[in-house]
Amino acid sequence: MSTIPTDLREAFEAYERAIVANDLDALDAFFAPGPDTLRGDTAGLLVGHDAISGFRSLRGGVAPRVIADIHYRPLGPDTALLMSVSQFRGGGRGLQTQVWQQIDGQWLITAAHVTPRTPPLDRTIWRSVGDPFLQGAWEGPLEGLTVAVKDLFAIAGFRIGAGNPTYLEEARPEKATAPAVADLLRAGASLRGIARTDEFAYSIAGDNAHYGTPPNGAVVGALPGGSSSGPASAVALGHADIGLATDTAGSIRVPASYQGLWGLRTTHDLVPRQGMLPLAQSFDTIGWLTRDGETLQRVAEWCLSYDGSASTENVYGASGDDLPWRFLVPDEILDCADAATRDAFSKLLAGLAASDDPPSFRAVHTGDLDAGFTAFRTVQGAEAWRNDGEWMRAHPGVVGPGVAERFRAAAQITAADELAAREALDPIAAHLADLVDGAVMIFPTVPGPAPQRTADVDAVRAATLRMTAPAAIAGLPSLSVPLLTVDGAPVGVCLVSRAGTDIALVRLARRLAALVASARSRTMETP
Repeated sequence: MSTIPTDLREAFEAYERAIVANDLDALDAFFAPGPDTLRGDTAGLLVGHDAISGFRSLRGGVAPRVIADIHYRPLGPDTALLMSVSQFRGGGRGLQTQVWQQIDGQWLITAAHVTPRTPPLDRTIWRSVGDPFLQGAWEGPLEGLTVAVKDLFAIAGFRIGAGNPTYLEEARPEKATAPAVADLLRAGASLRGIARTDEFAYSIAGDNAHYGTPPNGAVVGALPGGSSSGPASAVALGHADIGLATDTAGSIRVPASYQGLWGLRTTHDLVPRQGMLPLAQSFDTIGWLTRDGETLQRVAEWCLSYDGSASTENVYGASGDDLPWRFLVPDEILDCADAATRDAFSKLLAGLAASDDPPSFRAVHTGDLDAGFTAFRTVQGAEAWRNDGEWMRAHPGVVGPGVAERFRAAAQITAADELAAREALDPIAAHLADLVDGAVMIFPTVPGPAPQRTADVDAVRAATLRMTAPAAIAGLPSLSVPLLTVDGAPVGVCLVSRAGTDIALVRLARRLAALVASARSRTMETP
């Protein structure tokens, strides 16, 4: 066996000391500069020194460990492979593989792969998990599927945590299971577990000050999208087949777009919200996240079709009919998207128009998005404060800074402010309902790909909510479908139809997705 050169061993040992101390400056200096440096782990691959540095700044260090074994293989006069085994003081082993290269007389890492010790569960995704956590019926239309339930729904014998450990500690075990959960169990699906949410569902980023940020299953180092971040990440990573989630201002559609999922916000009040912790009842809606349209259609057909279940009534009518093959492109919403996303969306529409089954497209105006969003945010804040303000006053300092700031703003909303906002929303909702009376709106779900976790998301948040709020204002079904790729990352295409046409909307989206896939297949076959 070759002996490790003394200067390389010294560099490796210094690097390991920096890891244990979480010395970010030293760790940055040990990785070769430039866009070609690589670092991979179970979450995926990071390319470039800047991406690696950004990831490390959020990681928070590693558990105490020692190097139990190390192996060296020379790859050239100035290049070497090191593989080392780490032994953690708390139990378990990990493996590090590194390519070191001498650059300007200094040993630096040009490529690394880390295999961490096996975790009991990813606590950023799951509050509680099992295989299964709760068994559903032994047969039914959803037999064999597993569900990640957002931590806002009642499950008999368990507490609702709402993404906050203090709230969870004080909560009482629920006496009955929410109908939205029970319906899935009755159909044969089993619960995989209770998944994380942004605190009180009052965010769309997907981070959580107490439990961390769930990984984005499609883009390494990016935000997962919230507040249904836990169910979305669980589905994107293959931990569950269905995410049972809520959407007030985009909390299903945003993570669906960020992680390449199908995400349906149902018609407001279509799925009963008993046993669900509210944020803002005028806009709170239940829906689902899946990896494919076929699974989403199975879920929607069961949960939204009259079958005598505890949570549904025969009010769905038009969902049994097909929606028109006519689409409306809202100019104001499209203007909120970034240039690369608008370009990808335009190419998508051009391809559909030139297909064998071309739909029609027409530009429309939704009106002033700023006015609509301002009124929406006022009503949302007023209701959020009525729901949670008393608890917030009694527990100062126990929520993360972003959520705390939103609740501080909500506390300042007066009854007159709320009344004026509600009056402003009425004509906006009526106009949007008129638009989709004979066609379906289509536009990018969000401004662009998921931002990196190190990014300043305030501007992205504002543009995102202007795109997602209109469907919430009008209470319309809204579905994000993973049809765009921008800079190598997924971006959803959002479809909005008239109230009560949820199942038909899923069918329409599957037809659209099949047409897009067919067009792309023909393009790839063209020499």
